Amino acid sequence: MPIDIHVLAIMGLVGFSIAAMLYGFFYGRIERQASEERRRTLIVAPPAETERSKATTTPTARRRNVQETLKELEIKQKHKASKSTNPPMQLRLEQAGLSLSIGRFYTYSALTGLIVTLICFLVGLPLALVLGAGFVGAVGLPRFLVNFIRKRRHAAFIEELANAVEVIVRGVKAGLPLNDCLRMIASEAKEPVRSEFRTVIEALQLGMPLDEAVTRMYERVPLPETNFFGIVLSIQSKAGGNLSEALGNLAKVLRERKKMRAKIQAMSMEAKSSAGIIGSLPFIVTTLVYLTSPGYIMVLFVTPIGQIVLGISLLWMLIGVFVMKRMIAFDF
Repeated sequence: MPIDIHVLAIMGLVGFSIAAMLYGFFYGRIERQASEERRRTLIVAPPAETERSKATTTPTARRRNVQETLKELEIKQKHKASKSTNPPMQLRLEQAGLSLSIGRFYTYSALTGLIVTLICFLVGLPLALVLGAGFVGAVGLPRFLVNFIRKRRHAAFIEELANAVEVIVRGVKAGLPLNDCLRMIASEAKEPVRSEFRTVIEALQLGMPLDEAVTRMYERVPLPETNFFGIVLSIQSKAGGNLSEALGNLAKVLRERKKMRAKIQAMSMEAKSSAGIIGSLPFIVTTLVYLTSPGYIMVLFVTPIGQIVLGISLLWMLIGVFVMKRMIAFDF
């Protein structure tokens, strides 16, 4: 039996759309991993001029100690960064600040899927849409909420971390021990910085070294700012030096990154508004056409060809929205 050319064209278009969507989904992750690898290469392998200067001059003991510490931290951070790109769900729950076990999370996910399936079934949707909505309610919606709470908690942590570092700087300059400064932050800072530093204090009370206790904070809050803070304290605890000056420079860097992030948000707000308008136009036009002439637009919903066209159009629109989102997502 000969195959219809229209069916082949539709199958090819759907396959191309799925391939483009997968490419757009994995492109950011591949590019981010490649950028991190380039940064690690620049840190581990210094330029040729630095190598020649090291060959001509003998480094001091403190410089050697700092270099060894940096190499150890680089190995540890490389191992942790490979886990932080796609952490397991239990770690995501901890990073979001949710005191849920993985079993209870899956139980709530299953209940959410059942509720969404029941609502769609009572509304009278087709069986395929009911099953699809139940799958989204059980798998997609709970993970979306966890990731949303996780990102919001990370943003709140970044907002407060610079103030916490400045409190440590003032306390050290006033003559207070570092542990007392950390206890002060654990009792008086805003959330989630207060709870994270309280965890560090509890680890210190159990006998864990300071550098390891602070470095473990990066596992719970996988942010570059947390990594900077852990590296500064680790180098100071092993190599010594002026802690107040190092933390003062770190606080300045954190505030500059905060300003840069706000500037990027302000500059990309026009692109975000344009993306929102372009993404909402098809739904607005469809609603207006349905209100004015419902018989004209209902062909897309009641006929098989119209449903295929509608599905392909929706897929292409989702790909366009995803590409626009990637275009305005800046990493620094």
